[in-house]
Amino acid sequence: MKGGTMDLPRRLGAEFFGTFWLVFGGCGSAVLAATFPALGIGFLGVALAFGLTVLTMVYAVGYISGGHFNPAVTVGLFAAGRFKGGDVIPYVVAQVIAAICAAAVLYVIASGKPGWATGAFAANGYGDLSPGKYSLGACFVTETVMTFFFLVIIIGSISRAAAPGFAGIAIGLGLTLIHLVSIPVTNTSVNPARSTGPALFAGGGHVAQLWLFWLAPLIGAVLAGLVARWLHDGKAAMAPEP
Repeated sequence: MKGGTMDLPRRLGAEFFGTFWLVFGGCGSAVLAATFPALGIGFLGVALAFGLTVLTMVYAVGYISGGHFNPAVTVGLFAAGRFKGGDVIPYVVAQVIAAICAAAVLYVIASGKPGWATGAFAANGYGDLSPGKYSLGACFVTETVMTFFFLVIIIGSISRAAAPGFAGIAIGLGLTLIHLVSIPVTNTSVNPARSTGPALFAGGGHVAQLWLFWLAPLIGAVLAGLVARWLHDGKAAMAPEP
């Protein structure tokens, strides 16, 4: 039964694997590869890694669950009238568990290097924990605006009037661009699950600041969903179920 209750475990499994890959691949590029300048991955490489995780999993399992991999995306699609309310909490729970599991696996790998220290562990932060020491206000605006446009890209690219088969490319490149702009400000969240996993292992202030990386993305996502109701006017809407 497509999109029905009996199909929910399979969809949650797809969300788990997709979110796991996003956190493991994206944060892994920062924690592992980016620590070795000789590898040449750098700032651009980390941004591209996050985009590639979403792009690959949208095509791998997106047809099963809708390819959210992000509580803000789930909530934003619900606000846009594109997702069933009863599935929001199960999706978010699966995404957060996946992010924690991915961070745990990444921690096991990273800690295998002699002398390795946890540090920020690719976590997000503001003030002293911001890569560029940006203020709370600046980080709040960044996360809200970036998530808003991420949802605008997602909702538009999966609408019926959009070119079929290209949504994953638009979404992946959109997330890459978001990281290129906002890594210096917040280390880029736009995804509460992605923020939660690394923060639990970084500990300290990163856990204390986690509230911002839930609040701002969810606000941006809801605003985008509400705008989408007007912008698309129901004429190009996708089906409400994955």
